Amino acid sequence: MNFFLETLKCIVLLVYYLLESLVFLIVPKPKKNVSGEIVLITGAGSGIGRLLSLKFASLGATVVLWDINQEGLNTTVKLARGNGAGRVHSYVCDCSKRQDVYRVADQVKREVGDVSILINNAGIVIGKRFLDSPDSLIEKVIEVNTMAHFWTYKAFLPAMIASNHGHLVSIASSAGLCGVNSLSDYCASKFAAFGFAESIDMEMKSMRRSGVKTTIVCPFFINTGMFDGAKTRWPRVLPMLDPEYVADRIITAIRKNQEVLIIPRILYFLFYLKSFLPVKAAVLLLEYFGAHDAMNNFKGRSRKE
Repeated sequence: MNFFLETLKCIVLLVYYLLESLVFLIVPKPKKNVSGEIVLITGAGSGIGRLLSLKFASLGATVVLWDINQEGLNTTVKLARGNGAGRVHSYVCDCSKRQDVYRVADQVKREVGDVSILINNAGIVIGKRFLDSPDSLIEKVIEVNTMAHFWTYKAFLPAMIASNHGHLVSIASSAGLCGVNSLSDYCASKFAAFGFAESIDMEMKSMRRSGVKTTIVCPFFINTGMFDGAKTRWPRVLPMLDPEYVADRIITAIRKNQEVLIIPRILYFLFYLKSFLPVKAAVLLLEYFGAHDAMNNFKGRSRKE
């Protein structure tokens, strides 16, 4: 292997990819057709999961809904069919339990077919300081927000690899890019989810499975009830996000094969600053945007939800 030729090749491709990304800022990428795809969404009984289910159904996809809450699933199915969707399948599944994931996944393969778009959306949050968080709840956060991704990938990725066709979507969080006061377990779980999804993307590239795409989504607080009580210091600059807006951005990112989506756009700039600023300067910015106090009045969803 010639060092100089390989270096030259790397530089040329680097410049090409940079120019390509600039072109796509001006000329939007075409959106792929998802009609006929089998889309599985975890946490589909409420919030962003429910909205994604309805939007994919309206685009002609076959939607497979997973949630631990039967009542929530029933409502999502009713709404989807009320909007004209004909291919909607729902399953009660506790994503924190590996054997439950594998069991329901086998049922989906038999009854619906091979999943071609997998959206790991299910998530939970405690919202307490680390030493105030019960051990059992910390374990549950990691099981749902991180480990469930391992088990769903194990269940559905082999078919995607075999056909060189599929899309893996991880609904992570901006808390997966920056540590936040009173979200130590949640941040850890989302950092892990981001790293896991990115690593699998690298595996697909090394295996030359270019047809298996990855999208990692990192939104700020979404106004779905999950972070009820959390606040942002400057809502005009860094607002609580509207669920419909977030769902539309996620759908667009998936259809354009966008690999990383951070919402809102200002976070791209802030996380760029964090990558090279001194730690004290980064902490100053966090204090300015109210990150230290954001969870002071956190309530979250009711236990029933």
